[in-house]
Amino acid sequence: MIRLIYFATAFIIATGLGACRNDSPSANSHQTPGMAREAPRPTTVASERPVPKAGAGNFENLVADYESKDRVIWQKPGMVIALLGDLKGKTVADIGAGTGYFTFRLVPLADKVIGVDIDPRFITFMDSVKVRLPAQYRDRFESRLAKPEDPMLAPEEADAALIVNTYGYIENRVQYLQALAQGMKSGATLLIIDFKKNNLPIGPPDEYKVALSQVEKELSAGGFEVVQIDKESLDYQYIILAKKK
Repeated sequence: MIRLIYFATAFIIATGLGACRNDSPSANSHQTPGMAREAPRPTTVASERPVPKAGAGNFENLVADYESKDRVIWQKPGMVIALLGDLKGKTVADIGAGTGYFTFRLVPLADKVIGVDIDPRFITFMDSVKVRLPAQYRDRFESRLAKPEDPMLAPEEADAALIVNTYGYIENRVQYLQALAQGMKSGATLLIIDFKKNNLPIGPPDEYKVALSQVEKELSAGGFEVVQIDKESLDYQYIILAKKK
C-alpha cells in the first residue's frame, strides 16, 4: 500500500499542480457551452434508500480509482475549476476531497484550500502530499476531518465550495447543505458535479445517484439558488453552479 500511495502522491504533484498551468482553459471558457439556467422540474420527495458509505473498501483500490490516469479525460478538471472564476485571495472548501484530486489543483489558484473528508485515511494521505508541495503552496492547504452531517467549516469561512462525485453519498442532504451554507459567505459559489442517472461505464449504480431535478430542489431547501446547469460538457456527469442565498 505504501508503494502505491507514494506513486499516487507523485502523480498528484506532477499532474495536479501541472494541470493548473497546462489543463486550464482560457478566460473565455468560463462561458462553457451548454451552461444554461433551467427551471426546476417538479419532483417528489426523495425516497428513503440506503446510502453507501463513502470511502468503503480497500484503500489502495480507492486511491487507484480516484487517481486513474483516465479521469482527467472524462472529469475535465481544468474546465471544472474554471467555473469557480477568479479564486485569488479566496478560501475554497473541497467537500469529499478524497486523495485531493481537485484540492491540489486548486492550491496554486486560491489563497487557501481546505480538503474536507470524513475518512481519516484520506486526511493522512493529503497531509503526506502537503509536505511535498512547493514551499510557497504548503501554507495554502489545510486538511480537515469532518463529520458525515457537518463539513466542519467555521461560520462564513469559505468563498467557494465544490462537491465532486460525493453528493449521492451524503445522508440528510438538505440538513447538510444548511450546515455547509453556514460555513460559506453570503453570495458564495457552490459547484456540484455528480453522475447522471443512466447506464454508464463509470460511476456508481443508478440507485446511488441523485437526479439533477432532485439536487435542484434540495439546494433550494438548503439555502442556495441554482444559477447554471450543464448536462453536456461532461459525458457522464451533470454540473450545477449555485450561490448561497
